[in-house]
Amino acid sequence: QVQLVESGGGSVQAGGSLRLSCVASGYTYSMHSMGWFRQAPGKEREWVATIYRRAGDTVYADSVKGRFTISQDNAKITLYLQMNMLKLEDTAMYYCAAREGGRREWGYWGQGTQVTVSS
Repeated sequence: QVQLVESGGGSVQAGGSLRLSCVASGYTYSMHSMGWFRQAPGKEREWVATIYRRAGDTVYADSVKGRFTISQDNAKITLYLQMNMLKLEDTAMYYCAAREGGRREWGYWGQGTQVTVSS
């Protein structure tokens, strides 16, 4: 039983920054990795970034590499996505997700938070 609650979405001008947060609760001890996904209107869901909770190692999609940073707090309760140098193409609904150790699929999802980038 894991719950993910996101916040931090909003509207920002191109070139600006925004930080998304995702608070995890419930039985989170088995979560091996946390990630961010996004989905723009008319597009398929796209993987953005992953953080492996124990070691803190991170992986990014090429589209956001160098601009976005995924991180977690010391207690591994809150997941963050720092988004810098935002582009119009970053406009999407952003979702927090969690994956249990030993699982290939992402089993838990947040409700999503909208990010809109304007020129």
